[in-house]
Amino acid sequence: MSSKLQQTGLVVSGLIAGVIVSLNFSASANKDAATSVLPIEELRSFADVYSAIKQGYVEPVPDKVLITHAISGMLANLDPHSAYLDADSFKDLQVSTQGEFGGLGIEVGMEDGFVKVVAPIDDTPAQRAGLKPGDLIIKLDDTPVKGLTLNDAVKKMRGKPKTEIRLTVVRKGEPKPFEVALIREKIKVQSVKSKLLEGGYGYLRVSQFQEETAPDVVKHLERLLKADKDAKGDGIKGLVLDLRNDPGGLLNGAVGVAAAFLPPKTLVTSTDGRTEDAKRRYTASPEDYQRGHKDDFIRNLPAFARTTPIVVLVNAGSASASEIVAGALQDHKRAVVMGTQTFGKGSVQTVLPLSNNSAIKLTTARYYTPSGRSIQAKGITPDIIVEETASGESRERVREADLERHLGNDKDKDKAAEPAAPKPQTKNGKKGKADEADEAPRVPLEFASKNDYQLTQATNLLKAWQIIKR
Repeated sequence: MSSKLQQTGLVVSGLIAGVIVSLNFSASANKDAATSVLPIEELRSFADVYSAIKQGYVEPVPDKVLITHAISGMLANLDPHSAYLDADSFKDLQVSTQGEFGGLGIEVGMEDGFVKVVAPIDDTPAQRAGLKPGDLIIKLDDTPVKGLTLNDAVKKMRGKPKTEIRLTVVRKGEPKPFEVALIREKIKVQSVKSKLLEGGYGYLRVSQFQEETAPDVVKHLERLLKADKDAKGDGIKGLVLDLRNDPGGLLNGAVGVAAAFLPPKTLVTSTDGRTEDAKRRYTASPEDYQRGHKDDFIRNLPAFARTTPIVVLVNAGSASASEIVAGALQDHKRAVVMGTQTFGKGSVQTVLPLSNNSAIKLTTARYYTPSGRSIQAKGITPDIIVEETASGESRERVREADLERHLGNDKDKDKAAEPAAPKPQTKNGKKGKADEADEAPRVPLEFASKNDYQLTQATNLLKAWQIIKR
């Protein structure tokens, strides 16, 4: 048996080495010298394990399954956002960026082998059921999550509309896991919403960055101006841009939204990685936001968008593209950022299609704000810290730095990943009773409702701004 294993191991080792050479893994002249030599010993170990499974596992395992699992394992152990996408997952990713997919409406990550809620999407089963950032999903129906990949878990959560799934959830402050039953829906995300607030102030919410998000922002700004005129107002006096619980999305969408409020050709974000393709600068220019659109939608932008005072609302659910927008407006002093520390996902994922209709999602670079700050594992610190309630309470703060195997912040290698946040502002100046709040179940916050404390503080700041201008 051992001789057979050795023979098979040698064959597999030679095959792997040949594949790597054929793919030019060692042919790139600009790579480090260390990467130009194939790790023969490690490849032999891989081949030994592969052949041992083929020869001795209790049941036959197809080669395709072994190779797929090996690829998936390599990517999953890099960082929380690199992943192997089989044909179905790749298709789902392409569909979701168009703003329509089937499932529960929840942005998730992986932690300690469990699915962790990053943010529920507005007007979806997950949001209506009261799921919160920081919740750990430990069971899907009767299937334990432990042992599943993130893609496998997402597949199980998605399904035909009007079918039920039971999630077993662990929440900080709850004495034991609890079960939530959700009915799957066809999720069509309306990524932009707006309304005219009392006194001539505008409210603009972006819940996710999709292909049509930036053009929709321009349309909603036009609607706000028309609503103000219909109300016989004298122009939009200030704007609240709400990016709370916005998990991100397409980069060109983020650049387009930032371009709506910044002068043309202003730097929005930059990326840096090991390859030349990963070193990019993205500006408020059509070539960086107009992808897929024949006309430059920014031309229809109402003039007030570039001049009116802006408050950007963020929280721990604001991630990736929403952090790019908040950081750009903050660095250029175009807006005051208010709320709580953001998620801290400042890494770039490149989707590389494979020949069998599958793909890999690989982290290839880090994002930086215009002033050169790295967002990764740190996030955007608001100019004014305001918790969710007047007593200084906020829901569990789940952030990139809390995730297992997260990519570090290259600008703060010698510092703690999480910056010290200023103390929350409350009515009485005292700390909120966070421990007591965790013990009592809270009704999910409805953004832009009369109970939205952070929005109230944002509009108060805009009103004070208006008084100072006089």
